[in-house]
Amino acid sequence: MPYQDKVVVITGAANGIGQTLAGTYAKKHAHVVLIDKDNNKLKETAQSIERNGGLVKSFVLDLTDTNAIEDTFTEINKTLGRVDVLINNAGLGVTKSIFDLTIEEWDYVMNTNLRAAFICSREAARMMQKIGNGSIVNIASTRALMSEPDTFPYSASKGGLLALTHSLAISLGSDKIRVNSISPGWIETGNYDSLKPNDHHQHPAGRVGKPIDVAKACLYLTDPDNDFLTGINLVLDGGMTHKMIY
Repeated sequence: MPYQDKVVVITGAANGIGQTLAGTYAKKHAHVVLIDKDNNKLKETAQSIERNGGLVKSFVLDLTDTNAIEDTFTEINKTLGRVDVLINNAGLGVTKSIFDLTIEEWDYVMNTNLRAAFICSREAARMMQKIGNGSIVNIASTRALMSEPDTFPYSASKGGLLALTHSLAISLGSDKIRVNSISPGWIETGNYDSLKPNDHHQHPAGRVGKPIDVAKACLYLTDPDNDFLTGINLVLDGGMTHKMIY
């Protein structure tokens, strides 16, 4: 069991993909550390893991607060003594015209999605250095490669995550810390049964994605046996980015 007694830190862990990631790693006998700003949802996720016999620790954290991030990782070091896996999953967006988007909104998205991923990676890497290995996964998006209108800060932040991924992979490789990213396409985190046939049929894979698809990809990337795998961006979109649409 590659994740037995490993410490897996997941940001944005209270809802959606992050919640599924937390439950998946807990079932693999990892000690999961949940980070999110939504206190109520965070408690629900942690309690669900505990009911199923999993090991979990939670931190309520606004990822735009650099000092709070550093303090959180200091506490993780004190209480658990290690970080084996970090998944920078937290992300949000603002959809507005270029003429209406404020600088404050731009900074909020960039700081949450990109700057926080860098700070979390730096702090986790300090502990990974001490144990001699580690794995970091940045959850980017196909929006790093293609766009819908008026998604400037989200697309820019996710593009930045791709560059951050290969930069970290090169910089931390000598410490045996592997860094990869996943760019999900349409991952339905709401009512999957409400999707229409056309929603599924537009995907070459024949269906819309589910959070568990991202969790499976993360398990693959963070598996210690996959130690030749670093610096990649895994596009997880059911083939949509390769489909020509006129």
